[in-house]
Amino acid sequence: MPELNLEPLAEPLWPLLNKFYRSHNSSMKALKGGRLWVARVDGIVAGVCLTPVVGGQWLTGVFVDPAYRGQGLASRLIGEAVADVDGTVWLLCHPGLEGLYRRMGFSQDTVLPQSLSERLVRYRRNKPMIAMGLDALPER
Repeated sequence: MPELNLEPLAEPLWPLLNKFYRSHNSSMKALKGGRLWVARVDGIVAGVCLTPVVGGQWLTGVFVDPAYRGQGLASRLIGEAVADVDGTVWLLCHPGLEGLYRRMGFSQDTVLPQSLSERLVRYRRNKPMIAMGLDALPER
């Protein structure tokens, strides 16, 4: 069985993550100015993007290849990606994903920066969405 690698994706390789999203008919995109992380087994099997916002980072683009779901891969990848983040990590997601993110330590008891608050209002015009946040873990 090939080894699973969790790693940041260098900027010149960002088109590979967008290609991965497209291959699964996902509308997600790697955001410019963000830090991309991927899980690889031969090729990319999962990806996430962290984009700086006031007070922390915005987590987007969380997608795991359906063949690799149910194995805790999203949790592992997000854990690696946010391990050295200062501030809060926020995400906007469908309410059905709340349990998944709550198990990772995210909570709806969070205060969004204005840019994400405005985005949430726009997103809610077309679909149900919630906001969640994960505060930076204290250093040990």
